[in-house]
Amino acid sequence: MTDTSTATAASVPLAPRALPLLGHALPLLRDPLAFIMSLSGYREMVRVRLGPSTAMLICDPDLTRQVFLNDRVFDKGGPIYDRIREVIGDGLSTCPYPLHRRQRRLCQPSFHPTRLAGYGAVFARAAEVKAASWRDGDILDITQEMMTLTTRATMETMFSGSLPAETMRRALADTSTIVTAFFRRMMTPALLRRVPTPRKRRYDQARNRLSATIAEIIAERRADPTDHADLLSTLVGAVDEESRDGQKQLSDTELADEALTFFLGGMETTAITLAWATHLLATNPDVQHRLRAETHRVLAGGKVDPAHLPSLDLAARVVTETLRLYPPAWMMTRAVRQDTELGGVRLKGGSTIVLSPYLLHRRPDLYPEPDRFDPDRWAGGQPDRAAYIPFGAGARKCIGDQFALTEAILALTAIVARWELTPVGDQPFRPKVETSLSSRGLRLRISERRTSGTGDAELHAATPRSTSAQPSTPAQSATSAQPSTPPGTGGCPVKHEESGVMP
Repeated sequence: MTDTSTATAASVPLAPRALPLLGHALPLLRDPLAFIMSLSGYREMVRVRLGPSTAMLICDPDLTRQVFLNDRVFDKGGPIYDRIREVIGDGLSTCPYPLHRRQRRLCQPSFHPTRLAGYGAVFARAAEVKAASWRDGDILDITQEMMTLTTRATMETMFSGSLPAETMRRALADTSTIVTAFFRRMMTPALLRRVPTPRKRRYDQARNRLSATIAEIIAERRADPTDHADLLSTLVGAVDEESRDGQKQLSDTELADEALTFFLGGMETTAITLAWATHLLATNPDVQHRLRAETHRVLAGGKVDPAHLPSLDLAARVVTETLRLYPPAWMMTRAVRQDTELGGVRLKGGSTIVLSPYLLHRRPDLYPEPDRFDPDRWAGGQPDRAAYIPFGAGARKCIGDQFALTEAILALTAIVARWELTPVGDQPFRPKVETSLSSRGLRLRISERRTSGTGDAELHAATPRSTSAQPSTPAQSATSAQPSTPPGTGGCPVKHEESGVMP
């Protein structure tokens, strides 16, 4: 007897303007954000063709959350993760479900809250050094500057020190080459990906060099068992007591995959978030003025320190709002591992699911005035766990979310404490859409901040403006009866635990 209450995938609407053979590849390559947002009218799901194959784009926050929470069925996979695996193998962020729980247990100690204070001290020091290196009136390639900052901080937290200058320069260049290539390779048919074009050769060379750099560092660490009190030492020494196959520690291959995962994740996505945050502050001087007042009150003329985090409320909300507008992982894919049902639609094993935080974060029915930068929408409440997903959700939620948030808040505070940020030119800056929402090419002018003459009016301006005349977001209304997270504790007012799943 056939179940007539469940629809087939073929009954789901197909996104308009699909081309023969190419499907929707051209609009995705030409203007992927415009294409994604053109589908915002579909409230549950819509089919998108990627070349000869079809993927299901999920547009509903509750269905998106179901996909995140059921990672046994909706596993990491699809074109995005297939391309990322070319570089980082089966690291924690890309490995399939059967490998994930063991790897998560082995990696979890590296991100224990007790270690965040030490990491935070590194972040604060790196941010102070970077901010002090600029000069009044400089026009900065802000993304490159933030990449340098986060690379140094990541290297020190991972490997107890920075790389030599030449190795650092090469690692930055190789990472840029690799990340830029991900999205185009994702949209390119398999046969064409193998063609040895100059771009393909540059990609392969960058990937091999970066892997060799990490492998060399790991080999040196294996030869020196001393605990360096860094992330790599924790990974090398981690033991999984629940291992059933006798493999209680990470192998050299697994260790290399994890190190590459955390290196790329810790460097690139945090740098992009910081670049967008500074851009939003430069184009919203009223918020920048209030944030400057907060830094004046909290730092009191001193340097930023992890102990300041609980008092950096506005800085935390600026980062939260930046991640809403420009989530680095703007699109994610999942592979359906077995026949299942989602939202009343039957999906076959082998199907591809597409999730888009960018789409959800800009839906006007979820966020009033969704394109407006408004950190005060997060005042006094927590984001809805289904509608706000910059780090994903469930057991596969980003393990380094607090690591990234702590770094972003401390770095942003150190910058605003010293410098005033203004745009260069009056043309809007558009994201460079790659695997992440890249800010490559973004330039900002910095001016030395005047510390004298700050009076009560400026300090008063650091408090959130009244939102009583504004419609509340679902995040606020859904959590109005709950106590808010203490400001600054871990970076943004998001509850990071997921009930019923592994932390």
